[in-house]
Formats: sequence, C-alpha cells, structure tokens
Amino acid sequence: MPQWLLHVDLDQFQAAVEFRRRPELRGQPVIVGGTGDPDQPRKVVTCASYPARAYGVRAGMPLKIAQRKCPDGVFLAVDMAAYEEASDEIMATLGRVAGAVEVWGMDEAFVATEGDPWPLAAEIRSAVIELGLTCSVGIGDNKLTAKLATGFAKSAGKSSAEPEHDPGAAAGVFELTAANWTELMGHRPPDALWGVGAKIAHRMAALGIATVADLMAADRQRLAAEFGPNTGPYLWVLGHGKGDTELTTAPRIPVGRSKSETFPHDLTEPDEIRREVARLATEVAEEMIEHRRISTRVSVTVRTKTFYTRSKQQKLPEPTSDIATIVDTALAVIDRFELDRPVRLLGVRLELLPPSR
Repeated sequence: MPQWLLHVDLDQFQAAVEFRRRPELRGQPVIVGGTGDPDQPRKVVTCASYPARAYGVRAGMPLKIAQRKCPDGVFLAVDMAAYEEASDEIMATLGRVAGAVEVWGMDEAFVATEGDPWPLAAEIRSAVIELGLTCSVGIGDNKLTAKLATGFAKSAGKSSAEPEHDPGAAAGVFELTAANWTELMGHRPPDALWGVGAKIAHRMAALGIATVADLMAADRQRLAAEFGPNTGPYLWVLGHGKGDTELTTAPRIPVGRSKSETFPHDLTEPDEIRREVARLATEVAEEMIEHRRISTRVSVTVRTKTFYTRSKQQKLPEPTSDIATIVDTALAVIDRFELDRPVRLLGVRLELLPPSR
C-alpha cells in the first residue's frame, strides 16, 4: 500500500491560543503583535484572527497600519511561552494519534500512514478540537503535495468557525496527489509551489514560464543553465509535484543562532550602536552557553533607516564559548561598517560547531 503524508497546520494559531484562555474574544478581530500597543513604533503583527484578516490585516504588517485597517481590532501582546506550551501539547497529541511526528514549527507538522489517510485526518482534527483549537490537514503522496493540500483545505473549510459552534466545519481536509496535480496546479503561477519565491518566478517569466504547466513542459537543460545544475532540475521536479516522502523525526540541530532587534528610534551615535551590538552578542552567547554550544564565527547585520541591509562576518581566533571574545569580535565587525546613515535594526549571529556526542 502507498504511504501517505499528512500535513497538519494549526489555524490562526496564536489567536486561537488566546481564544482558548479568553473565550469572550472568539469571533472578534484579534491582532497579536509586540506588546499589544499599536502606538508602539516598529512592532508588527505576528498573527491575525480570521475576522481581522477580513479587514486586510496580515502577519508582518506594522501594528499601526493594522490599526488603521481594523480600528475595532483587539490588540494583544505576544505570549511566546503560552504558544510554545500549546505547541508541545499539540505535538504530543499528534504523537498519540498518528505515531511518528516531524515537527516543522510551533503550528505545523507532518505525519505518515500506510492506511486510508482520511480517517486519520478526521481523528487528528477531532483530537485538536478537544484541545480547544482547530487545524487543517493536507493529504499528499509526498511532503510537497501534502503541504500544498493544506492550503486548499483552508480555502475549502470554514476555518473561521469555532470548535464549539461547528466542529465538523472548523477546519478542512484536502487531498492532492499525482492524480489531480495537473488539474489543480497546472494553471497556477510557479510561485504557488512550496519553495518557489517571487524572484525565481520572475526569472521564470522571462523564460516564458508563466504557469506550473509551463514549468512541467520546460527543458531541464535550459532550467539548469538559468538556475544552476542543482536548482534548475529541482524546480522541474517541483513542477511535476514530486517531493520528499520520508518522515524525519530527529530534531534539527541548528548550525547557528542569531538575535536581532528593531529599535523604537533610529540609532545615530557610534557609541550607542556599539553598545547595542555588545548587548546582542552577549545575549546570544549566553544562550549558546546554556545549550553547551561552541561558536566559530560571528556575523553582524545592520539595517539602515532606508531598509538597506548588509552583513559582515569574522571567524573567531579559535572555537570558543567565551563571551568576552565573542563580544570583542562582534565589535570588531561593526567597526568595519560605514555607519553614515541612521540604523534601524542590528543583529548578531553565531555559527556553531556540531554538538559533541
């Protein structure tokens, strides 16, 4: 029997967690971001409930713009600890219901089955609803089709319904496989594919590739010439709806760790900029000490008032977890920038050695 991949995606996750502990907010345009104060500068929306999305509010939008679009919105502060706790609860539930789970983030995961996937999808949805949340489930013959199927599920299902109102319509289930791939995806633009961004789609358009069907019919050698010997053929494979079929349950080991901050006001004084870089470097170095990780390289990112962004890096004299050495290296890197414009954002990233076994 063929193996099926199921992609589970929690609906309006952060807002749904807030609904669970504050039921009176259900059905309202809830906007989560920053400290919950839309007047706080440079804070963005991290989640918008479906009623808020109806006003045009989207994740990544500045809170001030979200307030203009949705003046009656309920603005809430980000509570990452609560979302992480809810995510752990969900993933544990998926493990009990479906067995092995490949976690892709706080609000999405893949599971697999060799049996009929539809009863499993229904069981997953019911289990999530019992936790006071809702999810959409995409069924596919690989991860690509399962992931894309979730988007169809969200469109087809009545995801804005609350679980106590209509459990059967609170989320959708959709199946996308080789059998219906061309019918459902052939007419869509290439950036409808998981892994194809707007820039690549624009370059495809210059080659006359305007749809997924065009990509399917494209010459692989021409794609390789345009996008490289690895990326070009890979794009052709994506166009045919092929993808990874293996479930990976081992946790991903990060090869780096970064910390960045957008400041309430632009930084203009060199001493102030250096002080913030030192603080960020100290914080990320302390986190890596807690995880017993060793750093090998330090990079610093600067974004100016005009959104011009650039990064520079420097290898550490030797792999180390010494905070003073990491901070000194970060300061040496920032000194290589020509800081002639107001600075909007600073970031520090550490590249890490693989963890010792």
